[in-house]
Amino acid sequence: MSDSAMTPDQVRRNSLKSGTIGAIVEWYEYTIYGTTAALVFGHLFFPNLPGAVGQIVALATFGVGFLARPVGAFVAGHLGDKIGRKSTLIMTFTIMTVATALIGFLPTYATIGVAAPLLLCALRLAQGFAVGGEWGGAAIVAVENAPREKRGFFGSWPQTGVSAGLLLGTVMVSLSSWISGDAFDTWGWRVPFLFAIPLALIGMYIRLRATESPAFLAEKAKMEAELEHRKAPAVVLFRDYKKPLLIAIFARFAEAGNYYLFTTFVLSFVTTTLGAPRSYGLAASMVGAAANIIMIPIFGRLSDRIGRPKTFLIGATLIAVTAWPIFALVGTGQLWAVVAGVTLFMALGHAMVYAPLPALYCEMFPTAVRYTGISVGYQMASIILASFTPALAAAMVLWSNGSLWMVTVFAIATTLVAMVAVSFAPDRRHLELDEVALLPDSDATPNLTDSQRLRRSP
Repeated sequence: MSDSAMTPDQVRRNSLKSGTIGAIVEWYEYTIYGTTAALVFGHLFFPNLPGAVGQIVALATFGVGFLARPVGAFVAGHLGDKIGRKSTLIMTFTIMTVATALIGFLPTYATIGVAAPLLLCALRLAQGFAVGGEWGGAAIVAVENAPREKRGFFGSWPQTGVSAGLLLGTVMVSLSSWISGDAFDTWGWRVPFLFAIPLALIGMYIRLRATESPAFLAEKAKMEAELEHRKAPAVVLFRDYKKPLLIAIFARFAEAGNYYLFTTFVLSFVTTTLGAPRSYGLAASMVGAAANIIMIPIFGRLSDRIGRPKTFLIGATLIAVTAWPIFALVGTGQLWAVVAGVTLFMALGHAMVYAPLPALYCEMFPTAVRYTGISVGYQMASIILASFTPALAAAMVLWSNGSLWMVTVFAIATTLVAMVAVSFAPDRRHLELDEVALLPDSDATPNLTDSQRLRRSP
């Protein structure tokens, strides 16, 4: 069926499936790297280093991916705003899948020597580049094609892709380890990476069925006749939309670092500091991810009723208020307490701040720079905060003699920063997305509502 023959409902369904399934596949591929690196990459790719050092270096390659994410955000944002969201998402999807599959075929240090870790780092950079451009595109595809009164709900579905990918990746690595047993170090670790190939074929089929949004097609036609078309979206973004960009960056301080505290740091803390079985942390991650998947669409729908900023601020308040009791539960080292603590964070605070972000971001940037604006804002927060949070938290625990009080204060402080940022975000759920471009600079007319600004616009 051609794009022109599709009904608006069909376009919306295809766009929603494209954003959601694509995000699940990409985050599955991104997740299995971190899990496998923690288990086997140290002695397979860095065997000449002492055990602990090799493990640290292997985990450091996980962070390498974050370095490429802002680059991917700039490149994909530029292409997405100039040539189209669909084509750009297909590009990022392809890069991620090829890089992931190649890791599954990659010879180890024992076979090709120092070339093995170098190639591993290169492929990890490719994964980071792809993820840098994925989130913004998936969010936009869902939101731009959504009915105005359901933008929060539609935008929340790609958000489930992060936790769904985490859940699927954790299950797949655990299953591969169980099936292969002692042979996991030899070939079993490769199975999750190779499984990405058939998974990606399904995702690519769905993504190819998506269409460009009417808002983007209209904007592209307009830009082709204007001088502004000659300017790079990034130039326009940094020139005219500095305030929304700063809000987008700092808004993620409530969830970016805290997410990795509960999905990466807690795994290490429970196992190494508390001496609990590895299964405790894995169980907490899987249950928490499942709860997160259920609650995100619920809070996305809530944002359609009460507004994105209000939903976010309620969720951030929950994070700040519950941080101490949640970390107290984790600190007991008991299975039920660790699972309960991680699940409470993922189901309530995190889900409530994460769900409205796609719609909130899309409503802050006009169509011409939307892909660039939300991608750069999202990924800059990743490299500023999320990339080093697990390592910083581990250092805090060491400095405090095994206590979590510094980590708790850090989680609360970063959340408060996000709350301040979002307090300046406009509530535009009642406006059409093409009306955002008609709004003058909010700094020039600070006392006017969006509706008043629109009425004053020529």
